[in-house]
Amino acid sequence: MAEVRHRYTSVRGHRVFYREAGPADAPAVVLLHGYPTSSRMFRHLIPALADRFHVIAPDHLGFGQSATPPADEFAYTFDALTEVTEGLLATLGLERYALYVQDYGAPIGWRLALRHPHAVTALVTQNGNAYDEGFVPDFWAPIWAYAQSPDPSTEAALREALSEEAMRWQYLHGVAEPELIDPDTWATDHREISRPGLDRIQLDLFRDYATNPPLYPQLHEYFRATQVPLLAIWGAEDRIFGPDGARAFAKDLKDARIQLVPGGGHFLLESHLDTVADAMRTFLGQVLDLDPRSP
Repeated sequence: MAEVRHRYTSVRGHRVFYREAGPADAPAVVLLHGYPTSSRMFRHLIPALADRFHVIAPDHLGFGQSATPPADEFAYTFDALTEVTEGLLATLGLERYALYVQDYGAPIGWRLALRHPHAVTALVTQNGNAYDEGFVPDFWAPIWAYAQSPDPSTEAALREALSEEAMRWQYLHGVAEPELIDPDTWATDHREISRPGLDRIQLDLFRDYATNPPLYPQLHEYFRATQVPLLAIWGAEDRIFGPDGARAFAKDLKDARIQLVPGGGHFLLESHLDTVADAMRTFLGQVLDLDPRSP
């Protein structure tokens, strides 16, 4: 098993936690997690990649082991989280890297790619949306309502998303074999999100999510212009970002690889780790032109 280092550094005056594994001179892969979890979601994927890749997986501010400055002292927006991630990669001296994005990791990763298009060697999106087709209307309607009119009534609907039952649903919905999902996942996430002040942080990010779709046309132009290698590996039963969101990448990327995983939901690594790891190793090995004889 690969050794995984658990490290902290300071970025823009904030403590940032990240997991690191693999040879420092190997191709870099940056893993960006979603809501409501942390880089802990990659605890099994990192060792599966670290023999061939230099893997970095940070916790966003407000999540996991990274700092959680109060919402009245730090503007929790996807632009701000991107700036912190950008600072971390600069601190680590990463000038070229592939990105794996999931859920919240996607709008952060897309912003990184738009700011540094020549740094991104490849993209892996696991239920990380980039097209309007990906939004499942019933799930997103309360978020759009809150972003448009943040008041006690629209906020109440989103506070339900902070409950343990809502987090349990995120992990289990659409999963063909729910007994494969460790209940510590949602229990840990709920405990982390329930820390004092975290509710306000998460509500701010819910509201700011509305800033992401307006970036999509610029992102699609980036796809068309660069034809960046992309693997969209998607839990086919996800009722947050539906499978049409995966298929849509083919509109702008003629060689996009799209893999829908039956019986998989939003957190595909919890139920189909080997499927994702094998697909990533094959895809990244090919597009980064690694020696197939290497491990």
